Amino acid sequence: MSGDRLDGVFDPVQLRTFVAVAQTLSFTQAGRRLGLRQSTVSQHVRKLEEAAGRRFFTRDTHTVELTEDGEAMLGFARTILEANERAAGWFAGTRLRGRLRLGASEDFVLTRLPEILERFRREHPEVDLELTVELSATLHRQLAAGRLDVMLGKRASGDTHGELVWSDRLVWIAGERYRPEAQRPVPLILYPAPAITRARALEVMERNGRAWRIACTSGSLSGLIAATRAGLGVMPHAEGLIPPGLVRVPARAGLPELGGVDFVLLHGRRRPAAQEAADALAAAILGGSLRS
Repeated sequence: MSGDRLDGVFDPVQLRTFVAVAQTLSFTQAGRRLGLRQSTVSQHVRKLEEAAGRRFFTRDTHTVELTEDGEAMLGFARTILEANERAAGWFAGTRLRGRLRLGASEDFVLTRLPEILERFRREHPEVDLELTVELSATLHRQLAAGRLDVMLGKRASGDTHGELVWSDRLVWIAGERYRPEAQRPVPLILYPAPAITRARALEVMERNGRAWRIACTSGSLSGLIAATRAGLGVMPHAEGLIPPGLVRVPARAGLPELGGVDFVLLHGRRRPAAQEAADALAAAILGGSLRS
């Protein structure tokens, strides 16, 4: 029997490392998040794979991907770590209090964030949690102005601030029956300025010399999804969060590549009354696997 698993019990330290790699799809980024060397991250994952007798990742020099067994383990790891955190909080007897202001971009409506927040409120009923949902660029400004304690959102290209929650690719999505017309300007469905996805979409269109027009602008994700489902045009969106009823536009359509996107967690100015609650919420988010 492996020394890392006793009667089906997996090492929580290795599980936490595995979750960080699964969320960031990067051993290097996971190490930075956890304060570990990349070799230690690799060792934790290898030992967990040996304990389970399965491979959780396929990787080459450029990419890291979850296997089918890795996807299954992500769900199990999430459940195990959440149970450990609840037990630790119960026996520690800590009672967090205060007002906590969280800002989240609309992208997180499609993740497990509501479930994580519901559990946080249940475990810390004396914390007054105030949620603001806005464009990422707007949230960055509010955080800088001291109006938020914690922020979840996208970061702009080249920006290195924040703790990486996960990395993804931006892709063009459309309704299942949408067919692009090669000789006409590309109809775009976008958030209003200063949205990061809007800026990226217009940048790649201009750089590639593609004619475009704005078919719909909405500050609401539900509005953008409705317009896209109606076939009004194409929308830039994170590949891992494509809403039901929408599909990725095939490469043969010839739309320019949008590149990658990072979803990050940032802390605002430290307020003594909110610091413990902010740290606890950040830990719940980073350890909770936002994607299903």
